[in-house]
Amino acid sequence: MTDRLNLGILAHVDAGKTSLTERFLYTAGVTRHLGSVNAGTTQTDSLDQERRRGITIKAAVVSFDYEGVAVNLIDTPGHPDFIAEVERSLAVLDGAVLVVSAVEGVQAQTRVLHRALNRLGIPCLIFVNKIDRVGADPDRVLAELEQKLHIRPLALGEVISPGSRSAAFRPYSRSDPGFVEYLAAGLAEGNERLLDELTDARSVDIERLWQELRRQVLTSTSYPVYFGSAITGSGVDDIMAGIVDLLPKAPHDDEAPLSATVFKIDRGRAAEKIVYVRLFAGVLTVRSRVECGGRSERISAIRVFENVATDR
Repeated sequence: MTDRLNLGILAHVDAGKTSLTERFLYTAGVTRHLGSVNAGTTQTDSLDQERRRGITIKAAVVSFDYEGVAVNLIDTPGHPDFIAEVERSLAVLDGAVLVVSAVEGVQAQTRVLHRALNRLGIPCLIFVNKIDRVGADPDRVLAELEQKLHIRPLALGEVISPGSRSAAFRPYSRSDPGFVEYLAAGLAEGNERLLDELTDARSVDIERLWQELRRQVLTSTSYPVYFGSAITGSGVDDIMAGIVDLLPKAPHDDEAPLSATVFKIDRGRAAEKIVYVRLFAGVLTVRSRVECGGRSERISAIRVFENVATDR
């Protein structure tokens, strides 16, 4: 059975999350051309008002495969006026990417979204976007993540020539003694037992550290930080690899009683009702009836996301 991951992309408005979603689809080979927010050609912003204003209003779902993992990605609104739409989407996530601008840094909605993720126990990676923009300051943003979000950010690479068109993300090598020492020190702050292990050990096992990193991501004890640019593509391969490596996959039990959450209701082209559901356990079939909100509903059709964007 293919591993599945239900992933949310969250950010303050204009931090670049829809552009990052477009880059994910392009990198995974789902689309042949990059969609543009300014041009109104993105896969996920299809409402007329979204295209005119260049913002996401309704959550949208797209899907892609990456390194053997089927990722269902939910692009959520960044504007605070649509926080209710974000809250509904959070209930179905296995993990999230919180996008922060390398220029503006941690903003008001960044803090609101982080608190919501933390409250629901949703594991999170951080992508510092727009490293190629004038005014980009990765070091300042890294400090803001710690000071304003009160988290332990762990940078998994460095930015070369920030604030220029040639800006690039260079991931740290797991064989680099300096990175191993940095990672060990950061992770030990969240695990006293690990600190004792490192004190007694003659050498540090990077695989042991990486296992601990996965555990601390799952418990929201530490937050891996990647840098890059959704526009140029720098750092995108690295955050995509981190998503499938560090975030937990979706568990499912076909034999258990039906358990599902509705996170979006829409209308199709023929005015039919389309219900978006995250299935946690059990099985749904066409023509079966389900109890939802005290009402009995019959399923007339089922569609599974497979490397496509939803039509809205």
